[in-house]
Amino acid sequence: MSLSEKQRRHLRKLAHDLKPLVIIGQAGLTENVVTEIDSTLAHHELIKVRLNAGDKSAKQAMIDEILQQTGADWVLSIGHICAIYRPAEKPKIELPK
Repeated sequence: MSLSEKQRRHLRKLAHDLKPLVIIGQAGLTENVVTEIDSTLAHHELIKVRLNAGDKSAKQAMIDEILQQTGADWVLSIGHICAIYRPAEKPKIELPK
């Protein structure tokens, strides 16, 4: 699923007040962390993840890997925080058309 710019703006507004639900530590993006992100997405749909990566390219590579393994869409990245979205089977968040 690819988000339109209007949908991404809507999700950014919703993500603004969220706290990071998953924190990726020094061990990096392990299988357990990906499983935790996947289950958290299934429950919340829109989450923030804190990435403890060194440089910008390492953070982007980690975000790309998360998106690929979970089937989620990128919403925003600010500093060490990124927000991702994946609709649930019964979506709670209604996206604009």
